[in-house]
Order: sequence, then structure tokens, then C-alpha cells
Amino acid sequence: MVSNIVGKVLGKAGSKVSGLQPKLIEWRDATPNDVVWRYPEEVIPWGSTVVVKEWERAIFYRDGKVYGMLSPGRHVLDTQNVPFLQGLVEGVYGESIFRSIVVFVNTNRMQGKFGGRSQTVELIPVLFHGVYYYRVADPVLFVNKVVGPDERYTREELDSYIRSYFLTKLMSFISGSSIRDLYMRVEEAGKRALMILRGAFDEIGLMLEDLQFEGIDVPPEYRERMFWLMQGTSAAYLVQQETARKFAEAIEKTQAGGAAIGAGVVAIPWALQPPPPQAQQQTGAVGGLAAAPQQQYIARCPYCGQGPVPANARFCPYCGKQVRWCPNGHVSPLEANFCPVCGSKLS
Repeated sequence: MVSNIVGKVLGKAGSKVSGLQPKLIEWRDATPNDVVWRYPEEVIPWGSTVVVKEWERAIFYRDGKVYGMLSPGRHVLDTQNVPFLQGLVEGVYGESIFRSIVVFVNTNRMQGKFGGRSQTVELIPVLFHGVYYYRVADPVLFVNKVVGPDERYTREELDSYIRSYFLTKLMSFISGSSIRDLYMRVEEAGKRALMILRGAFDEIGLMLEDLQFEGIDVPPEYRERMFWLMQGTSAAYLVQQETARKFAEAIEKTQAGGAAIGAGVVAIPWALQPPPPQAQQQTGAVGGLAAAPQQQYIARCPYCGQGPVPANARFCPYCGKQVRWCPNGHVSPLEANFCPVCGSKLS
């Protein structure tokens, strides 16, 4: 109380001598694109007023140290209303009463956009894009870690700053996820990514409030592989299938021509078929396990590998090759004597 009264007296005396009058300090020209603005003057007369709007915070710095922060409201600068100003009192009469850097920080919710390319655990390339929402949660930490001495800091600068480590962590998340989790559970994937990325934002005084994938896609050449993976086919079987297909293509390019390709396909029809359904476990077996659910069979052409082939069709609708069917409804090459799926004899 005594120091405040003395300060007011000295402040008035100093104002008469130096001509320094109390000022109105506020962020007047703020735009939605601005995040941080520094008041251009460090000399603040005693009794000046700082106006902090609802979406702002005002931080007082001096000699690289934070002395305090003002919340929304109208604040008259004296040591009674703002106790931390006692450490900023400097000189009398011809000198300023307070010497401090005042930094205003926008705490409104902001939107950022992201996009990039990564790959899933099945090594399928993924193209993704979306939006995220964030705000400044700890203005002091944010200014110290990100803004530094800049007089004005915009959203474009902030987006550029966080884009690199944001995408790095997001790509790491995608590379540890399956295509099924990303493609069929997009909303859930966004929530899991949000939990992982929040820690990185907390470290620089930001709060990541929401993250949404707006689009997840794979290159056209990988969509067939993605389809079979989402049907439950193992990645190992897909590799085996692609190897067999490449083998058949290589045979087709040899001097033997069509005869060689026919022989090659007959030799590897099993590799071009979906994996056979798992054998049922008998109830009452060891451990009392119930029958394991069978994987749904989808007929694919044993020559071109495309499907599904309509039941009992005589020709593949994709490549035109003639096919045959076993008694259990599995498609087989015309030259085969036994079904490559169930082993039934073909008549």
C-alpha cells in the first residue's frame, strides 16, 4: 500500500517533468490471422491501462524474465491492482515508472490442414489429408518456445513451424496401423492419432483439441491388395499370389508363347486362388474350443486373378478364359484334374 501511494505521487511528479502520461495499451488491429503481437514501446507510465479482450492474454517480460500475465479485463497498472509490477518499477521524474515488454497472445481456436503420404503395416501406400483444431493453452510457454523476440506472429508462421513434426508423428502413427483400421474406422483412427499427437503440442504450450481425417486413399494399383486384406486374407498369401502372377507374366514373354503360359498357370493355380477356408475344429477337442468360423470364399479367375467370378460361369468375365467348377463350388483351371481349394476330383 505504501509503495503504491509513493509510486502514484512520484508518477504524477514524473509525468509533469517528462511529459509521460498514462497510456491505453491494447491490441487494436488484431486479425483472425494473428497469433501474437508485441506492444511497440517498453516505457509504460504509471497508471496506464491495459485492455485484454476475452480471447487474449497479456504477458509482461523484462530482462528475459516473465513477471506475470494478465487475464481478460481492463487493468490499471499500479502495484495495488497488479502486484507483480513491483519488480518493474524503475526510476522517478524524468524516467519511466515501469519498463517492460508487453506481449499479447490470441487464445482463440485455430484450424490447420495436413496432408501427406505414408504406408501401413501391410506396406500399402496411403494418401491422406484432413484438418486439426488447436489453441494456445499456455501463453508463456508458447511465447518462450516458439515466438521468441518476434513483434508479430501469424497463423501461417505457426502452421509452418508445427507442420514438420506434426506430419512426422502422424506418418509414424499411420505406419503402425493396418489398412483396415484406417479405411474402415476413419473416425476412430482420428481419435487415436489425436491422443498420440497431443503430447507434442503440449510441449510448446498448445492444446490439440480435435483431428479429423477427411480423406484416406491408396494408389489404384494397390486397391486390389487392399480389398483382399480387408476380406481377411493374410499379407503372406498376397505376396505369394503376386509372385505367382509375375511368374506367369514372365512365362508369357518367353519364346514358347501361349503354350508356356498355359502350362505355367496350370502349375501354379493354387497361388492365384484365395486361401482355403480353415478346417473346423471339433467341439470337445483339447481346450473345448468351438468350431472356428470359415473364411468366406470368393471365386477368382485362376488365369488373371480377378474376381469375383459369377457362380457356375463357364468363362472368366475379365480375361475370357474358360474355367470349370468343382462339386463344392470352387472355380478351377480348365486343365486341372483336382480342385486346388478342396482337392475334389474334377469330372
